[in-house]
Amino acid sequence: MQNKNNWFPHAMALYNVLVWGTTFISTKVLLDSFSPLEILIYRFLVGYIALWCLKPQWLKWQGLKKEVWYLIAGLSGVTIYFLGENISLTMTYTGNVSIIVSTAPLFTAIFASLFTKTERPTKYFWGGFILAIMGIVIINIGGTQIDKAHLTGDLLALGAAAVWGIYSVVLKEYVGEQQSVIVRTRRIFLYGLLTMMPCILLMKPDFHPERIWQPLNVGNLLFLGILATAAAYATWNYAVARLGVMKSSVYIYLIPVVTIICSAVILNEKITPGKIIGCVLTMFGLILSEKKTKQAI
Repeated sequence: MQNKNNWFPHAMALYNVLVWGTTFISTKVLLDSFSPLEILIYRFLVGYIALWCLKPQWLKWQGLKKEVWYLIAGLSGVTIYFLGENISLTMTYTGNVSIIVSTAPLFTAIFASLFTKTERPTKYFWGGFILAIMGIVIINIGGTQIDKAHLTGDLLALGAAAVWGIYSVVLKEYVGEQQSVIVRTRRIFLYGLLTMMPCILLMKPDFHPERIWQPLNVGNLLFLGILATAAAYATWNYAVARLGVMKSSVYIYLIPVVTIICSAVILNEKITPGKIIGCVLTMFGLILSEKKTKQAI
């Protein structure tokens, strides 16, 4: 019976690839009607409500130290990461952002080695890291247009990937797994929403709530909030638990491919030879960087 149902976790992992690969497209479409911060707020409000409906159980106060780590997780993994990603989408190509943020596991490994007792990265990791950065450079110089805005957007996406590395370390080492994943995730979303409030004062975005109910906008917001945020967390954790981290990671590498194809079809973004070469080099760098882990298993 176990072998008969072995396809299901693979199907869940593939679901995440298809959903996460198209979130960049969905966000890009919403940017025609909303500001990056506005999209972020709406997306995680919907996601928070959806998670509450999935498991209407309140997470009790975890103590000041633990709550501070939840706060840092919400600030880094929700507010800063997704705000950086959303803003970068206003400045550069959708495919570029998808490829660049896929380097987040590299930054996770670096921060883990610096701030935890994790083993130091090996020569394979640093070789993969250099290849991935070379891929990002080729994406920039091999694009259809090179200007300051596109470069700034790509660098902003790279910064978002680095921040996700911080979030991943905080989540694993300091937040822990004592509580239900849905309840923990909802607490992180809550702190994310709270840390977005100062951004409203600083960025002073123009809110257009009346545009939410336009069919294209409400569809994309529900897609981001429910399918790509609330449901995707649950399905991805299920896939990782059944397949393991290494097999699941193979699916992650497909996300930029999905984004590039969808951005070409839906947004008419050109697939240049430089973008293809850069994507392949970056993905190969990511795979090479995990060679140590594969040997250890």
